[in-house]
Amino acid sequence: MQLNSIKPGSGAKHAKRRVGRGIGSGLGKTAGRGHKGQKSRAGGFHKVGFEGGQMPLQRRLPKRGFKSAQLKYNGEITLADLQRLAADEVDLLTLKAAGLVRDLVRNVKVVKSGELSKKVVLKGIGATAGAKAAIEAAGGSLA
Repeated sequence: MQLNSIKPGSGAKHAKRRVGRGIGSGLGKTAGRGHKGQKSRAGGFHKVGFEGGQMPLQRRLPKRGFKSAQLKYNGEITLADLQRLAADEVDLLTLKAAGLVRDLVRNVKVVKSGELSKKVVLKGIGATAGAKAAIEAAGGSLA
């Protein structure tokens, strides 16, 4: 094999479709666009979801639900996360440094998931009723 004899595999390259170039091409006259109508004309096309003037589906269906913009500022950790954490006193900065909550988070809550056997003191962090009971049972407290 020489560099001057290399060529692409068969079927890898094909000629671009040339429309409107006469009967013999198979795509002459209307150039594969059919007869008349908006879709046959240059620049004539409608937006996504357009249904010919009929009220489109996304407007016929009722609006539903709400997603609060404040959700991104709330975080939650589990009892299992607290167990793995090396610190005895836990606050928001400790959790951010450990990578347990995102940097945007302002409010953190502990949820009861997993086991906690070591004493942990929480500062400025909330807890659910079950998590609070588990923390206090392990000898810890919420400040």
